[in-house]
Amino acid sequence: MSAPSPRTQVHRKPQRAHYDLTTVHAIIDQALVCQIAFNQGGSVHCLPTACWRGGDHLYIHGANNSRLTRTLLADDCAVSITHLDGLVLARSAFHHSMNYRSVVIYGRFAEVTDTDAKAAAFRAFVEHVSPGRAARVRLPSPAEIAGTRLLRIPLDEAVAKIRNWGVEDSADDMDIPVWAGVMPLGLSAGPLQPEAGCEGRELPQRPGFVAG
Repeated sequence: MSAPSPRTQVHRKPQRAHYDLTTVHAIIDQALVCQIAFNQGGSVHCLPTACWRGGDHLYIHGANNSRLTRTLLADDCAVSITHLDGLVLARSAFHHSMNYRSVVIYGRFAEVTDTDAKAAAFRAFVEHVSPGRAARVRLPSPAEIAGTRLLRIPLDEAVAKIRNWGVEDSADDMDIPVWAGVMPLGLSAGPLQPEAGCEGRELPQRPGFVAG
């Protein structure tokens, strides 16, 4: 499958590139945070923010008067998401690597202004963070929805890049007497830390992609 645009074409390690939306969606759906790079005020910035996917769009939200949301509506940006899945420990320092799944998205965010569409998207965000929670909490009021800006960027100019295999040592290094292999890494949830007065309440669910 070919790259959807010249700026999504992977030149370094092209065999790791994936241009299909199925792969892109799967990586985004296991993310809670993305990094957004943009140019504003004559300087380059890169800011982290919460994110989630709805259909063929990546969604973010922010205050109506935030610099980030204002700027993203005015110009193109690049969005990146990375999951670090393992450390690849080789016999030589040069061949150490990392296993990862990443997505980069290019384009321009657009604002979602319809009240019902915003409410549905915010509900989806709560469900992404903790499945089943939207049915148990107070959802945003009309004033809260109006005071929050909802932005989305299409995924039609996105590329995934993946490394998910073991060591690639050279033949000359195979006899070095050191352990080699992959040290898996992953996202996990720690023990819950309840607020006072929550004893006996139904416990929240972890995101479906988080162990623990």
